[in-house]
Amino acid sequence: MKLAFALSAALAALAVSGGAAAQTPVGLWKTIDDSTGKEKSYVRITESNGVVTGKVEKILDPSKADQKCDECSDDRKGKPVVGMTIIRNVKKQDGNWGGGDILDPNNGKVYSVRITPSSDNKKLDVKGYIGAPILGRTQTWLRLE
Repeated sequence: MKLAFALSAALAALAVSGGAAAQTPVGLWKTIDDSTGKEKSYVRITESNGVVTGKVEKILDPSKADQKCDECSDDRKGKPVVGMTIIRNVKKQDGNWGGGDILDPNNGKVYSVRITPSSDNKKLDVKGYIGAPILGRTQTWLRLE
């Protein structure tokens, strides 16, 4: 009986540690404005061939639902923010995800990005920066699915 309990406990520990190793930014996230603390949008992050991208699925403020990226200077200029890819070319790097960029559709600026899932995989720290990450801003997004 004790052996069966010990075996069950060992398997449970393996399952828990396996879950922790599977931290991923892939999923649907609610973005939170780091300045106001208000919920802004839903962004779906997907992965294909080791590359992560994030697309705006919904803007939560009804008055901004039809917002276009008028300030963008690349191929996204003048296009609707809903449906827009705002995170591009991100890859896994030393426990974080980075190497790509993130667009702020409010001002059209593109920043380098580092994405870090929380240990419970329910929150996502998204840091946009120019130059060194220490100079950037971080938003904490909440997992919806």
